[in-house]
Amino acid sequence: MTGDRGRVGFIGLGTMGGPMAGHLLAAGHRVTVWNRSSHRVQPLVDAGAESAGSPAEVAAAAEVVMVCVSDTPDVTEVLSGAQGVLDGMTPGTLVVDHSTISPAETRRLAGLVADAGGQMLDAPVSGGSEGAQRGTLSVMVGGEPGDVARARPLMEAYASTITHVGPIGSGQLAKIVNQVLVVVNQLAASEALLLAEAAGLDLERTLDAVGGGAASSWMLLNRGPQMIRRDWALGFTIDLQQKDLRLALEAADDLGVPVPATALVYQLYRTLQARGLGGEGNHALVKALEALAGIEIGPVSSLRRPLARVRSPAGETGQPVSMTQEVPPPRDQA
Repeated sequence: MTGDRGRVGFIGLGTMGGPMAGHLLAAGHRVTVWNRSSHRVQPLVDAGAESAGSPAEVAAAAEVVMVCVSDTPDVTEVLSGAQGVLDGMTPGTLVVDHSTISPAETRRLAGLVADAGGQMLDAPVSGGSEGAQRGTLSVMVGGEPGDVARARPLMEAYASTITHVGPIGSGQLAKIVNQVLVVVNQLAASEALLLAEAAGLDLERTLDAVGGGAASSWMLLNRGPQMIRRDWALGFTIDLQQKDLRLALEAADDLGVPVPATALVYQLYRTLQARGLGGEGNHALVKALEALAGIEIGPVSSLRRPLARVRSPAGETGQPVSMTQEVPPPRDQA
């Protein structure tokens, strides 16, 4: 495949990357795409994108290469692995990594890109799948000012807020700060709605009452109604949230900063992963607190509903769970 300096490459077409690449196409950019699972490629090809056979082919066809994959090893593989971006890029190529990964690995990979004559930005995004679909993501960018200016017109296709935080690696650190705020807000929303449920309050009216004051937050206003409806459709999965929290805990440990609430949320999410709920939206955090309280929130908020009952070996339903009893984790009822 021959190079075309006017083209954009996009690697990683999942829940976030697929809509982002779609916005680039809708904005009139010429886009070449690659994804490890080929079934995600066809909808974008149908919309006008060109398909590449490897990350190296994407890089050979593009002046700017966007990457949006799940974890640190994935970015390392698509950039520096066999048939990776480094194998196909030419001097002057700009790599923009929208993944959330290790800041240290980001800096190492940026060095490899520089050795090959290119430039790199770390530009993790926030806003969930809704933000990706609407084109209203927030981007936290680390790198050189000139490279940020070069990438900004492209990122504006899918982002409403683009902030240059500092040098390479700064975007990842800002995203870690973002994720600490996300999960602590989610914990607060979960505790508050469960308390309202236990008190017999109408949850929707309570949400209206507190949502207009100092207690309001994006998480409360956007995920609160989903929690009340027991709608666990993802904006961001528990499994991916846990990956980000591991990065946050590692960074906090390296810097000597206590993050007790973040550590607590990480452990609560682990209990949900053990129940097979890692693919649910991160607002399902409330289920971990429901298991501790023995009740669940729901649309009929004037009644306290027991969450689980003890089952005998024969499978018969026994007495309601006592919080002083040792019982297996409650069966999920969502």
